[in-house]
Amino acid sequence: MCGIAGTVHFNGRHPNVQDLQRALGRMALRGPDAEGIWQSEHVALGHRRLSIIDTSNAGNQPFVDPSGRYALVFNGEFFNFQPHKTRLEKSGISFTSQSDTEVLLYLLMEQGPSALSLINGFFALAFYDAREHKLMLARDRYGVKPLYYEWHNNQLLFASELKALRALGCAAEIDQAALGLYFHLHYIPEPLSIYQSVRKLQPGHFITLSEGKFEEASYYNLPSESGVVQPPQHLHHELRHLLDDAVQLRMISDVPLGSFLSGGIDSSIVTALAARHTRQLNTFSIGFRDEPFYDETRFAELVAKKAGTHHTVFRLSNQDLFDHVHGVWEYLDEPFADSSALNMFILSKLTKQHVTVALSGDGADEVFGGYSKHRALLRSMEPALSDRAALFAGSLARFLPKSRGSAIGNLMRKMHKYHAGAQLSLDERYWAWAGFMNDKSVAERLKWSVMHPEYTRQKQSILAELRQGRDPMNQVLKTDVGLLLPGDMLPKVDRMSMANSLEVRNPFLDYRVVDWAFCLPSKIKLNTKKGKLLLLETFQDLLPPEILNRGKKGFEVPLVKWLRADLAHLVDDWLSKKRLLEQGLFDPDSVAMEIKRLRSADPDDAPAKIWALLCFQHWWMFHHNS
Repeated sequence: MCGIAGTVHFNGRHPNVQDLQRALGRMALRGPDAEGIWQSEHVALGHRRLSIIDTSNAGNQPFVDPSGRYALVFNGEFFNFQPHKTRLEKSGISFTSQSDTEVLLYLLMEQGPSALSLINGFFALAFYDAREHKLMLARDRYGVKPLYYEWHNNQLLFASELKALRALGCAAEIDQAALGLYFHLHYIPEPLSIYQSVRKLQPGHFITLSEGKFEEASYYNLPSESGVVQPPQHLHHELRHLLDDAVQLRMISDVPLGSFLSGGIDSSIVTALAARHTRQLNTFSIGFRDEPFYDETRFAELVAKKAGTHHTVFRLSNQDLFDHVHGVWEYLDEPFADSSALNMFILSKLTKQHVTVALSGDGADEVFGGYSKHRALLRSMEPALSDRAALFAGSLARFLPKSRGSAIGNLMRKMHKYHAGAQLSLDERYWAWAGFMNDKSVAERLKWSVMHPEYTRQKQSILAELRQGRDPMNQVLKTDVGLLLPGDMLPKVDRMSMANSLEVRNPFLDYRVVDWAFCLPSKIKLNTKKGKLLLLETFQDLLPPEILNRGKKGFEVPLVKWLRADLAHLVDDWLSKKRLLEQGLFDPDSVAMEIKRLRSADPDDAPAKIWALLCFQHWWMFHHNS
């Protein structure tokens, strides 16, 4: 796990090594163990290293072949490198390290872009052929590792983080369409970034670049359902084998390794499987002293006891969370408003005191159908009598207080959202339930006289997946894998773990598990009453009975309390009419109405929308203008 950056110039200029050093310095937390730069006439490649496999100096990057023709910088893990290394050794290759990156170098030399499909792992990489003056950038199948780039005037800049790309000199003009999508989704979806000229390389894609020629292509796509339904016992056996092997593969490490254990289904399954492959697994969870409804440590402890792990609970107060708000904001170099990033930041910070690598359950919800919105979408596709009653209740909820800050208020909020969304087409319903603002409100917030055409184009591109295939629910899950996973869930884990120099590995995103799951009809994975059915049935013997029949809780950061009290001064200052008029991005009247709603008895989603504004304003002041 590392950070990479580089520059490629086919315009007569030469790489500026000082700029590259400054860019690498801004990513020091991604790779605190070593720094390296390789340079040729047209190209400079830089690397910051977090040592995981072969911690000796022999594993430092960039890796260059003995002839000096090929160079590679690699951020991530190539878990199945050992069989490839054995084959290459038999063909006469002599390795100078035990690193997976050196194996990948020779595979890329041998096979070019075809080697990308051989990698079981996660990564962002840059591979350069100095003889042909040809560069390849590539990113893993699901976007676990980030990669930003700017291609302009025959010059390419790239980096793992936007703050590093800024150090390399990228243009910094705000992308209005990306800004609109941010206020709807609370993150900026691939391939957009907050800047017009900067793009994120899409998951499962690679770029080849030579003088005057820039091409992007896909090397991976999710499969479609096969239509063949096997007996349940056969499915359970296959899934168990695949996921167990995925977990075992991700336990390869030359540094201490543990597992996150929230007490939910996903991390519990990963933990139970991992515990079978080591003498005693270290597991970690956080509890919330001030929010007993969301505290799941009791369930985590039950799993730890059954699996026989050495379990550590970090018990947090709301003040502990609040104390880390500015630390999270300072690390996020692109607007991002998922408030649960606070939890991930603190969990990573405390876990890093014990281990350098942690397993997690990320990806299971998107692949196996674990979100409440999935069941809601299923119900809305086939409304039964009970759902018609829910629609009636939802229409009544319009007149009742709605808030994420209380159980009853949150129920009213969800009922009202369900009622409003159920009247829409499937793609518009998905869009409404995926975000926080309707398109009209986004346009008003950003003072658009008409909807921004690029906003509309990007929205339609995102929703196009919903109109494909025979199984609408599988298309919903595919859309989540392409939108929510690389836009929100994976960046949250990557940024917050990297801010603490901790590597996080995701067994559910082993491509063999994902491909297998998407060949199945969605009815095997979930129904209107239960998500992740197949996971529960397959691994029920490994889990305590108390885990099997409980709902998904998650955790809501107490935004209402903070924004009305501790952060009220920031709301009044950063979102004042005077500041907004000077900034020229937002409609002050629209923001004032949101603040008024926040401070009313019926805040609904106003706290989340105000939080998104504050996150943006911090980014604007401390990253964009720095």
